[in-house]
Amino acid sequence: MTASIAPRSDQINADDLLTGPVTVTIREVTEGVAEQPFDFHLIEYPGRAYRPSKSMRRVIIKAWGGKTEAYHGKRLTIFCNPEIMFGRDKTGGIEISHLSDIPKAFTMPLTKTRGRKNNFTVKPLAAPVQDVVRDWPSEIDATTTTAALTALYQQIRQIPGAYTDELKTAFTDRGAALKVTAAPEQTEGDES
Repeated sequence: MTASIAPRSDQINADDLLTGPVTVTIREVTEGVAEQPFDFHLIEYPGRAYRPSKSMRRVIIKAWGGKTEAYHGKRLTIFCNPEIMFGRDKTGGIEISHLSDIPKAFTMPLTKTRGRKNNFTVKPLAAPVQDVVRDWPSEIDATTTTAALTALYQQIRQIPGAYTDELKTAFTDRGAALKVTAAPEQTEGDES
């Protein structure tokens, strides 16, 4: 029933979170548009990106640093805060409650309205239960950059017994495909 009320969109919206918070895993981060400069592609929502607000980008940078390549494989819990204002209207919006890979909770001031700040707290996200079965070959095939492929490789190598010969072949094949895609095309008469 929940899927039937999901808005059609290429992004996660506050309405998607009306039934409660969700914990998601970042597959990769790509450049967006001027108003929403980063698309966080999520394993749990193929084809739909999380586009954090400026305030939530500040939270992410404080927690994980400014290099988006470091975000691959990290997890966050997002929720709908119905109190978020857009102009004079209370529209609701997406905020982050928990982040993986932080040692303890932290609080930072964020702009609530012009000239007014409120303290915002983010808590650490517990490590995932290891018996969750992930479709590693599909995740490998879905990577679009060598940085995302490397981050996925590092995740798999941290799980005892997860790195099989099949996955080794999948990584090798995907790495070769990404290099071919990234290589500049040669033109006739080009001797390089």
